[in-house]
Amino acid sequence: MPVLSTAAGLHEILALLTAQLRPDANLTAEIGFLTEVFSEHSFNSLMKIHQKLQQFVRQGPSPALHSAAALAENISEELQNGPNNSDIRELMQLLAKPHLQAVLSAHDTVARKAFDPVLPPMPDDLEVEEEEESMKIVRLVKNKEPLGATIRLDEQTGTVVVARIMRGGAADRSGLVHVGDELREVNEIPVEHKTPEEISQILAQCQGSITLKLIPGVKEEDQLNERKKAFHKAPRRRLRAKVHVRALFDYDPSEDKAIPCKEAGLPFRKGDILQVVSQDDSVWWQAKRVGDANLRAGLIPSKKFQEKRLAYRQKNAALEQEKSSKRSSSGLRRSFRLSRKDRQANQNEEKQTEQKDIEYLTYEEVVAYRHRPNDLHRLVVLVGSIGAKVNEMRQRLVAENPNRYNVAIPSTTRQKKAHERQGLEYHFVTKVTFEAEIQKNRFVEHGEYKDNLYGISVDSIRTVMLKRKICLLDANPQTIKNLRTAEFKPFVILIKPFLQEPKANASTAETSANNSLKELEEDKYQEMVQSAANIEQQYGHLIDKVLVKGDLQTACSELKTILDSIERDSFWVPANWVRS
Repeated sequence: MPVLSTAAGLHEILALLTAQLRPDANLTAEIGFLTEVFSEHSFNSLMKIHQKLQQFVRQGPSPALHSAAALAENISEELQNGPNNSDIRELMQLLAKPHLQAVLSAHDTVARKAFDPVLPPMPDDLEVEEEEESMKIVRLVKNKEPLGATIRLDEQTGTVVVARIMRGGAADRSGLVHVGDELREVNEIPVEHKTPEEISQILAQCQGSITLKLIPGVKEEDQLNERKKAFHKAPRRRLRAKVHVRALFDYDPSEDKAIPCKEAGLPFRKGDILQVVSQDDSVWWQAKRVGDANLRAGLIPSKKFQEKRLAYRQKNAALEQEKSSKRSSSGLRRSFRLSRKDRQANQNEEKQTEQKDIEYLTYEEVVAYRHRPNDLHRLVVLVGSIGAKVNEMRQRLVAENPNRYNVAIPSTTRQKKAHERQGLEYHFVTKVTFEAEIQKNRFVEHGEYKDNLYGISVDSIRTVMLKRKICLLDANPQTIKNLRTAEFKPFVILIKPFLQEPKANASTAETSANNSLKELEEDKYQEMVQSAANIEQQYGHLIDKVLVKGDLQTACSELKTILDSIERDSFWVPANWVRS
């Protein structure tokens, strides 16, 4: 019999054994049986699988990702926005199959090792209490993440109850802890007469296995019936699988005094995309950050609650400012009276200020959007801070590729010069016509310069877009809001100059002329820094990309890369742009 190498697998050994079998008078039946078994196709397939698994055991493989299910879901969403062909349809059908989704889910569970540590056996010597028939013992595994449940003090009974269950957390995955359950013990520590804060500290210090003794707030069958009723009664808008929002403010739960549980809060930065998984609580939503591997949702302030807080803070700030103004003017002996005209002007200015402050920056509902071949190009809005010289970049791009890029032709009331042509440099119109167009809101922005009116009309932008070209619009930041429509779907790029702080003159004996030049440079530098900072502070939530401009050639190359990505990549855009 040939000698097998140590690397030979079980499949090869059995195949060789089958070949070596010889008929024997006494063992004909047994040999026939073995030959039939070893020759079976399914048996050979099992042996090959066993061999492959043994190889992986020796190699000690580790998963490259622990979010394969989420990745497959994201791919399906991306494919929906892509071209429709047979290969893509087949892949989408494959990704939608429950068997594949189950395999990916099992893969993620193993990758995260969610089954560790192994729960110890339940103790046999549990104390028997009067309400034993309604008591339940729940044992959860807590690693580094919180349990995913918040508690509160019931003002009527004085007991501590479960206030909410965080989606995707350990409590939610167990399916054993429910809102309204009364908490009695944590790891055999009685929590009676303890505050929710003290209990939260106990839970935060626990690691590994945590045993909770609970009195169910509602019977299990009643909870199931309530869920079914809530599902059927819920309005369609609440049954949407996913709601994504863009955060328009920074949030740190550790600094929020109102949040019921700081550990359950979800910190985020302005511009982060959040998936809201529950809006059942009108004050605290549950959400996840898109791209975050953590499956547990966290608490964030709801839109309505955050708007109330901002309104309250603004009101307090206004009152403090009024008090400060009164204190500063109380020491003056002379009284200053405003004319009726001045008082009216001040009142109008205050009303305009109040109207501007009505819109509070909290969240903006967004959806994933990708440019399709038949779609018109998105409007590209270039916003430049002082010193950015956006117009020279725009002109260079158009000159290099006029078939791809173009600009909206402005309108003006000034007289046409000899070398100018109607509709090329400007649309020359009369002042009466221009003012009539203003009344009809036909301009996205307009202004006056040396007694002449200038403006960019909506029609001039549409003309470029209908030619299947990318319209490059050099606009003031105040104009962005007027352009945010489903028709234009603007992509806003802030361009700011590369700034290097002026170096101090090493010479101590500077002349007055050098001192003046130095002060001029410093003032200009500070002005450019402040200009970019003001735009980002006031309009940062409307800006999609920031480009720092160094030399012209490099800046134009970077801008073209950004413009190419707009046509290729997927972006989060306001939901009403796609639904309308």
